[in-house]
Amino acid sequence: MAIARPTARIEDLDSWLANITQASALTELAILLGCVGLAWALVWGIRRASGLPDERSIWFGRQIIDGVMFPLLLLSLAYLCFMLLARWMPVAVFKIAIPVLVALAVIRLGVKVLQVVFVDAPLVRILERSISWMAWVAMVLWVSGLLPLVLEELDDIRWKVGDTTLSVRTLIEGGVTACIVLIITLWISSAIERRLLRSATGSQLSLRKALSNAMRALLVFVGLLVALSAVGIDLTALSVLGGAIGVGIGFGLQKLAASYVSGFVMLAERSVRIGDNIRVDGFEGRITDINARYTVVRSLGGRESIVPNEMFISNRIENLSLADSRVLQSSVIAVAYDSDVELVMRLLSEAALGQDRVLRDPCPAANLTNFGADGLEFTLNYWMADPENGQQNLRSLINLSILQSLRAHGIEIPYPQRVIHTRPSLQPGQEATRAP
Repeated sequence: MAIARPTARIEDLDSWLANITQASALTELAILLGCVGLAWALVWGIRRASGLPDERSIWFGRQIIDGVMFPLLLLSLAYLCFMLLARWMPVAVFKIAIPVLVALAVIRLGVKVLQVVFVDAPLVRILERSISWMAWVAMVLWVSGLLPLVLEELDDIRWKVGDTTLSVRTLIEGGVTACIVLIITLWISSAIERRLLRSATGSQLSLRKALSNAMRALLVFVGLLVALSAVGIDLTALSVLGGAIGVGIGFGLQKLAASYVSGFVMLAERSVRIGDNIRVDGFEGRITDINARYTVVRSLGGRESIVPNEMFISNRIENLSLADSRVLQSSVIAVAYDSDVELVMRLLSEAALGQDRVLRDPCPAANLTNFGADGLEFTLNYWMADPENGQQNLRSLINLSILQSLRAHGIEIPYPQRVIHTRPSLQPGQEATRAP
């Protein structure tokens, strides 16, 4: 004798209403609350055992219930209790709870993956709302038992494209399958990228960034192939599309293709790396990110420049920290001609050495560099190793220290001096005589 498998949908509304008003519904509700508490405790324990991951974790999120693990674990526990309870008593609460938990799990999975992969992208908010609406609509149709009827009606709307017969149901199911495959692909590529970039610095960071970009591109490509196969598109037909893309790259998309290829070349040869201070196209700043198509350069003033990777290959780029991160700074000071030169040079060097950010090797050096029109001009050269912490602030502190030292020792900083020659005014009736 075969035992009918219980289904998590309302097949008979009258019987479901009768079951929801019985005392067994309170038992189901208590068991469901127990599943919630048990799932919360298990996720909390796993989170503590894993070392409290960061807020961008897909599994845990910012809070315990914000990640993917909590709804998935709660769904598994609730479905197990539903299968056990259905053998001894009529269930009503779980027929609503199971579809709701499935919708929550799908929404949490899609939203968290998109938030991690596309950080602060405007399109993410639209995709999140789209996933939520589709999940809740599918849940309502599932619970009400209308989903099979709707799918049958959509399957009747067909049309023929070549040798393939398509229907609205096929397109919807293929689209849902494609979305699931792409979300899982992005999840895997994000996990691989986070593992590769964890605790990586300098040249290792650039190399691992190249590997993560290549891995993501490969996984997305495979995911697209699987999604197209799920829709029912013959992959052999893509040969014509591949030829068209090749022609397009040769004519209109060559700049875009050059930027993508240049990005991988940059990361592979490590001529510029994340964290380097560069000057490109008159813009100076620190590289904060290298993507497949462009590089983000952030100046010390907070401005960010989006630079196509092609410029790093075809143009001249000044890398201020390729060999090392040390940067030379200079200050020019003018003093009166009757000043003690040796004392001035010593005071300038001491002013630079008084700042902790100034390197001791090479040691700051002050030199008499010019006999100016107003006084003796000295140039103070000193090196720093952390330009990302600001350059003007260090120069300002050193100049203030120089000014205090010069004033304390009575050394004059001369004002600009100019000699003006005037001609005597002529009286009326007099003519200017020209020198022979």
